[in-house]
Amino acid sequence: MEINILHQPGAAIAQCLIQPGESPLRAESGAMVGMSPNVNMETKSGGLLKGMKSMLGGESFFMNKFTTGAGTGEVLLGAPLPGDLAVLECGGGSDWCIAKGAFVGCDDTVNVETKFGGLKAIFSGTGLAHLAASGQGKIIISSFGAFERVPVNGKFVVDNGHIVAWSSGLTYKVAKAGGGWVASILSGEGLVCTFQGQGEVYIQTRNAIDFATFIGSKMPPV
Repeated sequence: MEINILHQPGAAIAQCLIQPGESPLRAESGAMVGMSPNVNMETKSGGLLKGMKSMLGGESFFMNKFTTGAGTGEVLLGAPLPGDLAVLECGGGSDWCIAKGAFVGCDDTVNVETKFGGLKAIFSGTGLAHLAASGQGKIIISSFGAFERVPVNGKFVVDNGHIVAWSSGLTYKVAKAGGGWVASILSGEGLVCTFQGQGEVYIQTRNAIDFATFIGSKMPPV
């Protein structure tokens, strides 16, 4: 499948071109912006248990599958927040972990499962559960703002509100940003994640929670 990211980085949209006989495109419910008339869309939940697990990982209960029967089919995908989209490659030992809410779509040959990270994951900013992607194919992820792709060879520290995706071979620990709680609070950073190992981390330049807090502070009292 050919995927082109258009209108980067502030208003990105993914143009997915599907050939007859190719593996279907799987996408989040509500991610479809438009499609050519020769594309067929099928909606599935994957069952109650899998659907509930998917919701905890930031996916919708329902997923859409797109195929084409004659000629090249075009599907346009977008994300709820303004920002960028990126394409990750799965295969050859390259598996990915995706933070809650960042998944947009993928080849149907990619296996996407919900993984529970325990108490550590709640404070990491990735959510109680994240998505683990493996297999072979392409994955579309979204960011709030632009992406920064950071190679990790050793350690790298990321504010917990800016994590989008990371190589599955990396481990991480959650810690205070400063030397103590007072220093962390005064710094405005709070908690951070320290990734360790060899791989890559995709971070976003904006923090959705901070943005929502800012907008809320400007609203008139009810």
